[in-house]
Amino acid sequence: MTKNKKIKAFSFGEVLWDVFPTHKKIGGAPLNVALRMQSLGADVAMISKVGLDEDGEAIVTFVKENGVNTNYIQAGADYKTGVVHVMVNEKGNASYDILYPSAWDKIKAEDGLVHQISDSDVFVFGSLSARDEDSRATLMHLLENSSTYKVFDVNLRAPYYTFELISHLMHEADFVKLNDEELLEISQKMGSPYHSFEQNIKFIAKETNTKHICVTKGAFGAVLYYNDKFYYNSGYFIKVMDTVGAGDSFLASLLIKLLNGKSPQKALNFACAVGALVAGSEGANPALTKKDISKFMMLKS
Repeated sequence: MTKNKKIKAFSFGEVLWDVFPTHKKIGGAPLNVALRMQSLGADVAMISKVGLDEDGEAIVTFVKENGVNTNYIQAGADYKTGVVHVMVNEKGNASYDILYPSAWDKIKAEDGLVHQISDSDVFVFGSLSARDEDSRATLMHLLENSSTYKVFDVNLRAPYYTFELISHLMHEADFVKLNDEELLEISQKMGSPYHSFEQNIKFIAKETNTKHICVTKGAFGAVLYYNDKFYYNSGYFIKVMDTVGAGDSFLASLLIKLLNGKSPQKALNFACAVGALVAGSEGANPALTKKDISKFMMLKS
């Protein structure tokens, strides 16, 4: 892993508008990860596509203003910029209606991108970005030809995935992040004979030859399996505003700490704190300072 240098990262997949009943905000899991990594000091580029419309122009402007490289965000007139209708229940949990097709379903492989990714420290991607054959073909090309640390953010959104796709992406990854419900579904599909949390994580790690797996447990923290050892954080109490983007900021924070050589336990604690703070705020990308995070964790800044 990298230590004491500026992390160079690429994030691949959907950029879109999260449309709530009363307002809309820019989002998309890979973009949320990119924005949080950048806010924590990384040099991040976003690979995606928008439409030639006001929504697309606004996204590119916003991403650029927030310091993320937009050189790899393509634009085209054939499809509109992505939109997701979000409903949040009384507990702050979100459900999504993801419009299809959208511009981000049509990301093309650009010359030189494989080399750029191979020259970076980490490449982050999710399963939703592979729901369409065009973006899926581009993602597979980048995964199969790039030599860098590959991070798969599992995001099971029916009907936009198959087990065969998820299995293939897990085999391509060096690090897999999923939630507890996804762990249960995937381990069962893979034929796991086990019932315990840890046994199923080990089972998936062995079946996919993945040394690093993280499973989030909502308000109850997360479990990190890292180089054959388990690390735990039981979560932080916070009044939930909405859960949109909390897992994305968790992943971004975890990766930044691990890639900078921090211990897995300290990285997990930090990531859980950031995820909780995002869940306690409105929208996917609230501004958080290191002082905010340290204060929340009751640590000295």
